[in-house]
Amino acid sequence: MTPPQHIVVVGAGLGGLRTIERLRSSGYEGDITLVGAEIHPPYDRPPLSKQVLDGSWQPDRTILRDRSGLTELRVTARLGSRAVGLHGTTVTLDSGEVVTGDVVVLATGTVARRLPGQPEDVATLRTLEDAQSLLLGLSRARSMIIVGAGFIGAEVACAARRRGLDVTVIEALPVPCVRVLGDAGGRVAARLFTEAGVVLRSGERIAGFKDGRTVELADGTVLSADIVLVSVGAVPDLDWLPDTLPRAADGLACDTRGRVAGTSGLWAVGDAAAWWDVNTGTHRRSEHWTSTIDQATRVACDILGTTPPAGTPEYVWSDQFGLKIQVLGRTEGTDEVVPLHGQGLGTGAVKGTVLGYFADGVLTGVASFGAPTRIMRYRTQIIAGADRDAVLAQAAEMEQKGTQPT
Repeated sequence: MTPPQHIVVVGAGLGGLRTIERLRSSGYEGDITLVGAEIHPPYDRPPLSKQVLDGSWQPDRTILRDRSGLTELRVTARLGSRAVGLHGTTVTLDSGEVVTGDVVVLATGTVARRLPGQPEDVATLRTLEDAQSLLLGLSRARSMIIVGAGFIGAEVACAARRRGLDVTVIEALPVPCVRVLGDAGGRVAARLFTEAGVVLRSGERIAGFKDGRTVELADGTVLSADIVLVSVGAVPDLDWLPDTLPRAADGLACDTRGRVAGTSGLWAVGDAAAWWDVNTGTHRRSEHWTSTIDQATRVACDILGTTPPAGTPEYVWSDQFGLKIQVLGRTEGTDEVVPLHGQGLGTGAVKGTVLGYFADGVLTGVASFGAPTRIMRYRTQIIAGADRDAVLAQAAEMEQKGTQPT
């Protein structure tokens, strides 16, 4: 297989950068152009709602590769240039210029979802500028309303409480963090909110905004705060692409190697890519950091015609109210959640709680609350698809041996 002479990567985030790094480490010597809408070199987004907001990191610490690092990778970086069109493997930029490659890798990620009628001065958190603006706002505020109790909303609530703000979190679903943790894990997470002094209003919807500091709930209740943040997920940044490209699960429909279905010379990685999942028989988007890295590796290998390394279970984490919540494997599409360790589903301490997620009696994922050592001991069983009895036996053995939660 002859390698392409020129590869264009659209999206200067984690997925785009890791694809380039894998290409170079695999010996690719051709030209690479990186197109990024933001002026910043590639940076890491998870710390924006964690270390940046809690003040332990300066924003520039999130940079993954600065401009000199991109030069070392022999990359032509077109930062601050938004892609506005794609025809075949030719990318049109907002300046009117075009960049043509033999191959294009689409890694544009997502943009923050906005609610109908959301005022411009209501905050969202997706970019480095968003984090810097929110950090300044928190330093001046006494109260905050957060719409959405997912991982990002929870982490912002944690940062706000640490600064002494009165925080109200409004969540339309019955429990927080339900997309990742499910109902059972969400009930455990809810305890962290309330025990930290957050007013958690679950099962309530926003009817609208009075202004940038006031929201009205569906039941007519009006709430005001110094800062309002909307954190209700994100949508793939695909509006600039032709409608002829196949869509699935709100993303670009790709095969198991990341090739955009029905096209030639197009691959997609990261949050905007819906790869074919052989386990579920559907296209599936994964907005996890580790999944993006795995996809980037696979795409680079597929472009070069080399064999990718074996995949690993998905992994995502969140720092909330003094605990690290970790999820290994898959928690969605399961039919049973079993407490493996700890008493977080009851009235006992949340710390040390580990939940096992099963589908048809097979372990697909594990979630832990402040128990990093314990969760990683289930990695082999997730890969092997261990049955319920084997998992419970291991849990009992760990309890008997007194394996520590941290």
